[in-house]
Amino acid sequence: MEANMTFTTTQTDSRQALADMYEEHSPGLFRYAFRLLGDQDVAEECVSETFSRFLHAVRDGGGPSDNARAYLYRTVHNWVIDHYRRQPLPPLSLDEELHSGEQEHVSQQVANEMLREKVRAALMRLPTEQQQVIQLRFLEDWSHEEVAAQLGKSNEATRAIQHRAMAALRRMLLEKEEEQND
Repeated sequence: MEANMTFTTTQTDSRQALADMYEEHSPGLFRYAFRLLGDQDVAEECVSETFSRFLHAVRDGGGPSDNARAYLYRTVHNWVIDHYRRQPLPPLSLDEELHSGEQEHVSQQVANEMLREKVRAALMRLPTEQQQVIQLRFLEDWSHEEVAAQLGKSNEATRAIQHRAMAALRRMLLEKEEEQND
């Protein structure tokens, strides 16, 4: 299915197009939201709300002009930002998934989860544009060209944003590590 589809056909065709779009994009949108949120239920709510907002925008004559996938990811990202503005970061759960893999020692699982939480918290402290570049490039595996199109920037500008974001993340994580060692 093309990411730049329009909804100008009959109502039945539009419903099928929307269902196809949901089937195609919802798994990736869920993964993206889950990485940012760390909570399956909240990520599902985010994806649901994203498609609801998409429907309302299309119904009101708005929505994506050329790239539905980019529009949906931007909507998810904005929802997550709003979610974190409304409430603090979720606490680290030590009970969940501790027994999921017998090969991995419990302390290693806890250390891995703590590291993921540190990276997630550091990522959320980056400017929105830098967050999007990191998420889309490394977690969603988008090309520089796709990310540049999403942001409305040149490939060179997107690469510069990525470089600044990686440097900022590295600094934040090293500072956090130094604070813990003091």
